[in-house]
Amino acid sequence: MMKAQTWLSGVVAVALLSLSGSASAGATAAKFPEDEQGFVDAVGKLNRAQLIALLGEPARAEDVKLKDSGRVVASIWHYHNINKDAAGAYYPTTELDLIDDQVSVVVFLNNDGSDASSGQTYEVQPNPADL
Repeated sequence: MMKAQTWLSGVVAVALLSLSGSASAGATAAKFPEDEQGFVDAVGKLNRAQLIALLGEPARAEDVKLKDSGRVVASIWHYHNINKDAAGAYYPTTELDLIDDQVSVVVFLNNDGSDASSGQTYEVQPNPADL
């Protein structure tokens, strides 16, 4: 009987550890700031691959490529319902303007992304360590 209890305790402990590990892995993306300034500060430190790892693929993406090489030099990415305004309501669209591999401008839009003039725009400050 004692071996069975010890075995069962071990199984329960492993199950709890694996649950807490998956919960903390999910919490990484959940801890990404939703407020305007916190989000702008956070995305300014990330490259293209890191953004996709945290936020997933954008709902809409447009790339600007060099004609001669086809290299992507700029992109406009749209995400939906990932950021909140000061009142706590989600912006329908968040636009990330990337130059080379970094976010240069973040625009919070109160529409589907079709009218970029009706939003709150933030220019991302370069990280001094990268200069």
